[in-house]
Amino acid sequence: MDAIYARQSVDKADSLSIQGQIDLCRRETGEEVSIYQDKGFSGKNTNRPDFQRMMEDVEKGAIQKIVVYRLDRLSRSITDFGKLWDTLKKHGVEFVSINETFDTSTPMGRAMLNIIMVFAQLERETTAERVRDNYYQRAKLGSWPGGPAPYGFSIGRLPGADGRLVPTLVPDENMETVERIFTAYAAAEASLGSVARSLNSQGIPAPKRATWDNVTLSRILHSPLYVMADEDVYLYYKAKGLQFASTLEDFDGLHAGMVIGKRDRSAGKYQDLKDQHFSMANHYGVISSQLWLDCQYKLDQNRQLGTKGKGKHTWLSGLMKCAKCGYSVKVNWDGAKYYLVCSGRTNLKLCDSSIRVDLRELEASVAAQLEQLLNECPDVEAVQQTGQELAGELAAIDQKIERLILALAESTDLSMPYINRTIERLEQQRQELLNRQSRRHTKTPTIRRLKFEPLDFEQKKVVAAQFIREVRLENDSAEVVWNV
Repeated sequence: MDAIYARQSVDKADSLSIQGQIDLCRRETGEEVSIYQDKGFSGKNTNRPDFQRMMEDVEKGAIQKIVVYRLDRLSRSITDFGKLWDTLKKHGVEFVSINETFDTSTPMGRAMLNIIMVFAQLERETTAERVRDNYYQRAKLGSWPGGPAPYGFSIGRLPGADGRLVPTLVPDENMETVERIFTAYAAAEASLGSVARSLNSQGIPAPKRATWDNVTLSRILHSPLYVMADEDVYLYYKAKGLQFASTLEDFDGLHAGMVIGKRDRSAGKYQDLKDQHFSMANHYGVISSQLWLDCQYKLDQNRQLGTKGKGKHTWLSGLMKCAKCGYSVKVNWDGAKYYLVCSGRTNLKLCDSSIRVDLRELEASVAAQLEQLLNECPDVEAVQQTGQELAGELAAIDQKIERLILALAESTDLSMPYINRTIERLEQQRQELLNRQSRRHTKTPTIRRLKFEPLDFEQKKVVAAQFIREVRLENDSAEVVWNV
């Protein structure tokens, strides 16, 4: 039996409809013919329902010849077509293309088929390269390179460097929420989870969904599209190995920036930036450099924890280890009870440990010990009352010096004088602050202890990770190994 295959990804005035393809293909088939058609599917891959159904019939031996209007209706990938052609040859199925006027039942038809597929693939790759180059070029010039506008912006058109109107980001009514996110997250006690809960409790919708989560907030907080980029932002990215399409002088503390480039999905999305490019944008930033950098360093600190504390069932997640094999202990929930299970046993089959520790009893015991440790710690508020402002200024200066030193190794002749002058100035400021702090250190602090139980879930994770190296579990016993 003969088969006709027709495909159309979208309806266009200059493209032949599926019915038109079928009518033309009928001229090359017998009276008995099966029709296979996929409407709304791309030819970039073979994940198409009727195409898959046709190939199943080919393997069953139900088809002797496949007729298409044009080769790219079947596939736009030479790799996919190569696999398809091997299958057709294996089952003795002929292939006919109406538009290219060749028939694979002849040697010349088979040769023409291979040549056409090579050029079809070349055209596709060349087109993709042109689109990619145009995208990067628009970004280098500061205009919005394409795609939907980020949260807090709409897309407008403003004069570019050459006077022509170019796509540019313009703040919209959601920018107030963006400013609130940065300010809230920069607070010492805040976490991504607490900021998300605050926004959700007030019914503020997130981008593309009703509720906020950590991923959505992290994407906004990491973005340089909101920052008034100055020399400190330049040094922050310079230390991370970013490539720059803009010079140091372009970081005027007014305009925002863009980070573009293809990312390795297996690498950290915001951590591995060595193959990314930074360009200054035409639009103005709305978040101060200092506030934006405060958030970046806080986010960087979160990443240093890796996957520790990732679990949602207990604030001890990532700290619990099997005392017998050393592998992590995970929490399983069957709807009624929590079970602690050695991953070395379940995942790798290398441990026979059976853990019978009750999770909630373990948490209560560790929480009591943490409470006692916190009572023995110096009062946090006392330090803030005697030198909160000075400590904050010292931390900011130390961060700037660290960024300058990291950037020094990769600096250009253009930025070297600026870096040297700034380091010298910051060192002088740092010494002055240390002298002032020494004079204030004799003040009597007000005692106020930090309590563990009132902390929320995310805060308990942070405190536990600071004090506990690991919790070793075996049978019905638990041993806490402390960092102190």
